[in-house]
Amino acid sequence: CHEADCITRRLQGTFADMKTIRLHGPESVGKSTMATLLASHFDCEIVPEYGRAYCEEHGTDTDMPDLVVIAQRHSAMTASAKRRAKDWLILDTDPVMTAVWAQMMHGRQDDWFTRFSDYADIYLLLDIDLPWVDDGLRVYGKPSDRAHFFDLSKAELERRGVNWVLVSGDGEPRFDSALRAIEGMTA
Repeated sequence: CHEADCITRRLQGTFADMKTIRLHGPESVGKSTMATLLASHFDCEIVPEYGRAYCEEHGTDTDMPDLVVIAQRHSAMTASAKRRAKDWLILDTDPVMTAVWAQMMHGRQDDWFTRFSDYADIYLLLDIDLPWVDDGLRVYGKPSDRAHFFDLSKAELERRGVNWVLVSGDGEPRFDSALRAIEGMTA
């Protein structure tokens, strides 16, 4: 069988409770694409990235209060989706990633981020091995900025002690890597 199908069969019926999978990493690493693929594969809901919608409306020059609003709204969207979810819920980022944005943009985090503890069951840290794409909202395209943003992303997961794994590759290998990570972390 195709690797993704085999992994799905092994995962079916594994959980007594709904599990959350959160995508993590700097901009332009394919979080939204991966969220869509995983949601389709597991036939479940996605909580979209609220920060993108916020920046489309207000611009990318966000201050710390803006980032807290983004994180709080994302938390509210997640809580609502959790009430509807069955086995799986895919989150295209979360307040932990918004905390990294605060660190990247302002060199610090608001206390709200420190108090946040509604962690996912699994964090998939997407590697910066994909080309950066300027979509009009992205700002950290220089290789050194991407590397720093990635390092901050990884450090935040480690600091919080959450369950995470690195996902690398392009196209189908990246998706298969994500499925293997989910299987490995839920076995």
